[in-house]
Amino acid sequence: MEAALQQEAERRGTIGTWERIPVDGSAPMDAYVSRPAAPGRYPRVLVGFEMFGVTGYIRDVADRIAEAGYVAVVPDFHHRTAPGVQLTADDEGRRRGFELIGQLTRPGVLADLRAAIDWLDRQEYAGSGTAMVGLSLGGHIAYYAATQLDLAATAVFYGGWLTGTDIPLSRPEPTVELSAGIREHNGRLLFLTGADDHLLDAAQREILTDRLTAAGVRHEMVVYPAPHGFFCHERDSYRPEAAEDAWRRTVELLAAELAPQVSR
Repeated sequence: MEAALQQEAERRGTIGTWERIPVDGSAPMDAYVSRPAAPGRYPRVLVGFEMFGVTGYIRDVADRIAEAGYVAVVPDFHHRTAPGVQLTADDEGRRRGFELIGQLTRPGVLADLRAAIDWLDRQEYAGSGTAMVGLSLGGHIAYYAATQLDLAATAVFYGGWLTGTDIPLSRPEPTVELSAGIREHNGRLLFLTGADDHLLDAAQREILTDRLTAAGVRHEMVVYPAPHGFFCHERDSYRPEAAEDAWRRTVELLAAELAPQVSR
């Protein structure tokens, strides 16, 4: 798997590395960083993983973002409880993943994201402008991050648990109730989900849309005839047409809202 990822990165003209990022009040956090191999300063994109950790699939997503002209950083949000964990998307992996979700908190993930941004500020290849792309659990993290940080753009792939208080990340108030923060940070939100998503039904989508509209957030909700996880090519839930369209929209969002590369 690792050799195949390296070969694909070389084909794409990207460089992928593991970095140690200091986080205040806790042990250093590992993060996967992918960037274009060509010299230059590139806008930054934070990447929120699914509950399975910084897996090969998520690193591939980061490499695709780098191929599009950005520095992509995937923080290991599980570093406090299970550093370096990479779970498989099967029943056992999901069981352990839900255990880890139960230990993630808003202050923790916010500290991780701020640490990643501070680290990027010190890298010569990182330009101005920051966005975030999150998938499933990472979609929830990305939505929350957009309410708290200066993110120019946020792409949420089938984020769940946003309208209730089922997990620590959605407490004390449902994350959707913080939506005004996205407008306050002048961010733009793209929400990509499936009509058959078990984590976000039609009623919940309506709540999200209503809150975003009421808050004056620049947003778009795109619903595909697909289940949860339609973007992941490694699983039965994969829907190629939906995945291709979602990626096109994401790349267009980043291009529209982030500053272009500055060559050197």
